[in-house]
Amino acid sequence: MDKRFIAILAGIIIILGGIFVVTKNSGDNGNGGGNSNAQATSHISGEGQANVTFIEYGDFQCPVCQVYYGPLKEIKAKYAKDIFFQFRHLPLTSIHQNAFAAARAAEAASRQGKFWEMHDKLYENQSSWASSSNPLSVFKGYAQAIGLDVSKFEKDYASETVNDAINADVAAFEKTGRPQSTPSFFLNGKPIENTELTDPSTGSPSVDKISALIDKAIAESKQQ
Repeated sequence: MDKRFIAILAGIIIILGGIFVVTKNSGDNGNGGGNSNAQATSHISGEGQANVTFIEYGDFQCPVCQVYYGPLKEIKAKYAKDIFFQFRHLPLTSIHQNAFAAARAAEAASRQGKFWEMHDKLYENQSSWASSSNPLSVFKGYAQAIGLDVSKFEKDYASETVNDAINADVAAFEKTGRPQSTPSFFLNGKPIENTELTDPSTGSPSVDKISALIDKAIAESKQQ
């Protein structure tokens, strides 16, 4: 057989092998297309008596989201009876290597009724897993700490169901037409700029500023 032909054939095989590896790795990372019929998540805290919904699209590895975590936790407690506070996933995988993995951990915990417990663990300990080469080992520790069945957690973490739920959240965000950034907020379906939630003198999220927006939304809801 012609040596040149053998060399070309070998090159084609190598290229195809490389394509397979890239495709497989993409699937393992969990941010592929998945099931387009999957429904967006519905992680909601609060009673919503005032008919007001505050949605955050967040990334567990995002440092800005971590800064917002404390003030938003205060808001959830302050308005626990009045509003629905909802979290949806928007992992920025191009800049945060473990963001999708963390979203998987939260979704896996939700399969045992403990989404918010894992949500809090991930933000409170962000520096412990953000640059880890094996974040699952860290997440398993959190799963045990919040009382999960760790074997089930691992199985759910690796499942297509969890993968599809996260991708469905990303797809829901894309439908808003907003630029993909985290955290992103919506109050009763209307986008809220982060500058509306921060203290202009410090640039930090402000409980008072967030409260003012929610109070206004509650007042408007009562007038309807």
